[in-house]
Amino acid sequence: MKPYSALHLSPMVPSTNIPETVHFFEKLLQFTVVRASESYVVLTKDGVMVHIMNAGAVLQEQDVYLEVDDVDFVWSSIREHVQGIRVREPFDREYGMRELHIVIPHSGSLLFIGQVIGK
Repeated sequence: MKPYSALHLSPMVPSTNIPETVHFFEKLLQFTVVRASESYVVLTKDGVMVHIMNAGAVLQEQDVYLEVDDVDFVWSSIREHVQGIRVREPFDREYGMRELHIVIPHSGSLLFIGQVIGK
């Protein structure tokens, strides 16, 4: 069995004002928007990505996005070891990613592990 390759680790920053948060990354840090909707924006610079998401009324949880080359391999290698951890098995997203979600123990943070399946 081959190991998977980690391709990117991207913070998912909650925002109560997405346009202003995006403005910060674009104007101050020279990031470029590569995907945008009203509630979710992905920016990139030099191969580094940051995701801005709608925080709702309360800022509580920080999320992290780990892009890999084979999400199903990751799932097959961890599924026997996630008892007692909140996890969602791999599923396809409308924005062209296959993802699994897992709560990072004792952190209140959600780890998205995803693989590009289409654009």
